[in-house]
Amino acid sequence: VQIEQTHKGKDAAADPMSSSDAPEDGPKETSSVSQNISDADAFKILLEMKMKKRQKKPTLPSTVTELDTEDGSKVYVVGTAHFSDSSKKDVVKTIQEVQPDVVVVELCQYRVSMLKMDEKTLLKEAKEINLEKLQQAIKQNGVMSGLMQMLLLKVSAHITEQLGMAPGGEFREAFKEASKVPFCKFHLGDRPIPVTFKRAIAALSFWQKVKLAWGLCFLSDPISKDDVEKCKQKDLLEQMMAEMIGEFPDLHRTIVSERDIYLTYMLKQAAKQIELPRASETEPREYIPAVVVGVVGMGHVPGIEKNWNSDLNIQEIMSVPPPSASSKIFKFVIKATVFGLMGYGCYRIGQRTVQFILSMPAAQSYLQKLTEIRSQH
Repeated sequence: VQIEQTHKGKDAAADPMSSSDAPEDGPKETSSVSQNISDADAFKILLEMKMKKRQKKPTLPSTVTELDTEDGSKVYVVGTAHFSDSSKKDVVKTIQEVQPDVVVVELCQYRVSMLKMDEKTLLKEAKEINLEKLQQAIKQNGVMSGLMQMLLLKVSAHITEQLGMAPGGEFREAFKEASKVPFCKFHLGDRPIPVTFKRAIAALSFWQKVKLAWGLCFLSDPISKDDVEKCKQKDLLEQMMAEMIGEFPDLHRTIVSERDIYLTYMLKQAAKQIELPRASETEPREYIPAVVVGVVGMGHVPGIEKNWNSDLNIQEIMSVPPPSASSKIFKFVIKATVFGLMGYGCYRIGQRTVQFILSMPAAQSYLQKLTEIRSQH
């Protein structure tokens, strides 16, 4: 469920002797010292450097919520708006201040590609929702979940088009900053999106599915950058979704509440104590509390706080229930509509083609000859 990417930053993990106070012949001395130092000692030196940079009383943005575990680990949850420049700055400042051991972001393996794309490419991708993307989504997630995914992408694309800003900038900043911190791991902390969509679809009745799809299809309200910042206390994308799904409590449960539980579980997993390396197997094991930075939409922060001290079991919210009768009916209606439109299109094209051919002089001459031959017989 959890994908982990470890980054040993090139800048922050540079040789400790290569500081401005090092003598001119430093490289030679560093080379000789490094041959006599063990991996455990090298780790401790770099860890000490990291601890010196870590602020004991960090100055944190107002969007950060601090949580503690029973074994002394600290978790700093940065609540963000997914389309916000100030959220990106909040993430950068928090990581620089606390020098975390783990950074957890509200992404899953199906959305990790946004970490590798630049802003321009993402902006283009978000605006271009075409038939090929729809087919790919349906192939990957099934008809119902694929359609739901594309409708939600349409909401995201609408915001992207209105603001001229691609989503997920705070996650890309978190990824960059994590790579600069020695021994900082990067975790994807959100539930896989196919599971979320399938559970969401299963929670709706036939008419609820139709009503939700209608609302998503005709979303066109203008949004300004000021609107985004005003929504800093509740993520804009999730607020828009909440307004549309407010009358569907089961949908809110699957899209928001269950993911609150999942994100909380992943943050607690990341906050387990860190075992220090040992020079030999005979040395006793030594552990230190971990420092974790979580980057999530602001709408998830209250749920994470609520679930923080609870014993969590994510097995139930990872299961996908079998499709209901209404889901099967809706799926049949969608397929029937698609095939009906295709059939009608072929019929119209075929009818027009026949009419065009028959109107040609050569065809008319040929038909006249056939008529004369038939009359002679």
